[in-house]
Amino acid sequence: MVGLALLAVPLSAVATGWLRRVLQARKVLDTPNARSSHSVPTPRGGGLAVLAVALALCAVGWLAGAPVGWRPWALLAGAIVLAALSFADDLGGLGAGKRFAVQALCVGLGLAALPAGALGLGGLLPEVLGGPLVFLGWLWFVNLYNFMDGIDGLTGVETLSLGLGTALVAGSAGMAMDQMMAGPILAGAALGFLWWNWHPARIFLGDVGSVPLGYLLGALLAALAAEGHLAAALLLPGYYLADATLTLGRRALRGAKVWQAHREHFYQRATQGGWPHDRVSLWVGGLNGVLAGLALWSTFDGYALPALAAGIVAIALVLGTFARAGRGRTQAREYEA
Repeated sequence: MVGLALLAVPLSAVATGWLRRVLQARKVLDTPNARSSHSVPTPRGGGLAVLAVALALCAVGWLAGAPVGWRPWALLAGAIVLAALSFADDLGGLGAGKRFAVQALCVGLGLAALPAGALGLGGLLPEVLGGPLVFLGWLWFVNLYNFMDGIDGLTGVETLSLGLGTALVAGSAGMAMDQMMAGPILAGAALGFLWWNWHPARIFLGDVGSVPLGYLLGALLAALAAEGHLAAALLLPGYYLADATLTLGRRALRGAKVWQAHREHFYQRATQGGWPHDRVSLWVGGLNGVLAGLALWSTFDGYALPALAAGIVAIALVLGTFARAGRGRTQAREYEA
């Protein structure tokens, strides 16, 4: 598994560089607009390279190792369907209803491929109650992963963090690592992609990357919950969960269309306040390191709630820092005016 994860780094970097030239030649570009965080047309669709490398290496690992059954293959198929749908959206723009319907179908079918115990959240709830919660949570995670892909390097850092974090917690908890193999491989592919996506980005991930990545990483988090590590499954993606949920909740309360592009996420407010993209991404990466440590702590008996409380404090501090950065620039502009 380690060898495949390391191999994913150069393969992803090379594949992304080649794909960048193809997308430029075919004019598959993200043109800046009033809601954009970039200023020059940039190729969009780098997720094709990330997914191609990661899924191929996962397939090699599953075929070369002990039999893993049908579950990982079903999740791989779901990711491919979502990648195809999302690339069509990157090229021409599909209606929100169509996108959401296919995502819901893939998540619904994916529930059957989750490890035993996932629908009951590791025994916390009966499956008849936990199943709908897992479905809604997974579907939300797929979408928030897409919503949060708004500045250079951020989703690459998050994928790297979650891929390594899920494997670290699973290994510490004694879980069978064959079912978690995708985590380190996705992390390696994300690291290779970051060579091209670090600020100033030369290529963007696109929906073709963010949507299936959210799907696959959501499945890994559900696998942790299935083993009774729900606190760890919430802590590892804690920043993304908090930023997206608070921002979209605030927009929904005032009647805004939550599926439309905007620049109101906390990380976007920090960039509007003058922080460069790489500084924001590094802050999120640092927070993710803290959350990974807390996720490990939460796996020990009696420490799940204290770890969650500490995680909430850490996330709140970063969100508050980003919000203050945005307010500072706004106040400065008002003073100058």
